[in-house]
Amino acid sequence: MRYIRYAVWGVLAVVLVSVCLANRGLVNLKLMPEALAELVGFNPAITLPLFVVVLGGLALGVALGYVLEYLREHKHRREARVKHGEVKKLSREVKRLKRQKHEGKDEVLALLDDAS
Repeated sequence: MRYIRYAVWGVLAVVLVSVCLANRGLVNLKLMPEALAELVGFNPAITLPLFVVVLGGLALGVALGYVLEYLREHKHRREARVKHGEVKKLSREVKRLKRQKHEGKDEVLALLDDAS
């Protein structure tokens, strides 16, 4: 299974490198359309290779998806944390009740009672 994963990563790397090499042309990215830029009075621009724009968009999309999924799962993580706290509390209570039940008894007999 590990070798299949390495093969998939290798194929993905080859595809990404070939896309980057095929799209080395420069593109001019502007913040606003020309009509709006004339109205506002400024329009910052940057010139980048096309593959940087594409891979940057992919990275931004993955990061945004991760953040949104993290926020969406918040209620489930909170519920799991609350349940974990309840389990620990109940476990401590069970131990306390077992100590009270076996108080004054022989330790070996108490252990045998716990096993059954």
